[in-house]
Amino acid sequence: MRTTTNLYLCSMALSDLLIFLCMPLDLYRVWRYRPWNFGDELCKLFQFVSESCTYSTILNITALSVERYFAICFPFRAKVIVTRGRVKVVILLLWAVALCSAGPIFILVGTNECKATEYAIRSGLLTMMVWVSSVFFFLPVLCLTVLYSLIGRRLWRRKENPVGPISSRDKNNKQTVKMLAVVVLAFVLCWLPFHVGRYLFSKSSEANSPIISQISEYCNLVSFVLFYLSAAINPILYNIMSKKYRSAACKLFGVRRAPGRSVQSIVNAESFSVCNEYSWST
Repeated sequence: MRTTTNLYLCSMALSDLLIFLCMPLDLYRVWRYRPWNFGDELCKLFQFVSESCTYSTILNITALSVERYFAICFPFRAKVIVTRGRVKVVILLLWAVALCSAGPIFILVGTNECKATEYAIRSGLLTMMVWVSSVFFFLPVLCLTVLYSLIGRRLWRRKENPVGPISSRDKNNKQTVKMLAVVVLAFVLCWLPFHVGRYLFSKSSEANSPIISQISEYCNLVSFVLFYLSAAINPILYNIMSKKYRSAACKLFGVRRAPGRSVQSIVNAESFSVCNEYSWST
């Protein structure tokens, strides 16, 4: 299971776990919005972690899709270029970019929300963060659409003009692409309301419009649920679509799977019954 693909999936799993560690604080904030009794530092920190994990997830999905594109479209070149050591370096760089991009959160949020929002509007920091989060969402989505279109075209051409019998590698590539496409689709559906709500919040703060503010509140409520759903749905999708993941998960948690009859055992059983019939007839 220690492949380059699974290294990216482990990085995404780490960001999901960090998001869930922040969930109790977020639930408390929904239950009792004011006063915040855990200090200004913790308020800033858990918002920073959530923002960083958001950026890290989309960057890891994009990098993983690029890696799959090279592995399928340029397999021989990918064997030389894509190594586990280089992938680990790429993952560290992605986390560094995510952490740096989420840095302005320390200024945008705080226990004194009115002053923080007023300062962010005057300095243009709120608008900048909206643009940054939008770029981190829409640009990778565009990149993923192009990549999966190219991958789909390559796999379709192989299917239409096969050079030889379909190898197990092609089957694994198709299965991996299907799984990643579903993960990307789930990510887009879960995160789109979040970015729409953030955009509306920035506009309501600038224009002081009660209608936009009310719509923004509903979007924030929906995006709050989808935010944690996106962190919880990936293991479920892996379990549904990947036999290797199910086997590894059962092994990890010490669950014994029901023994299935292999082809070799069926052949042996048939041979044994034939021998018995021959011995009884003689």
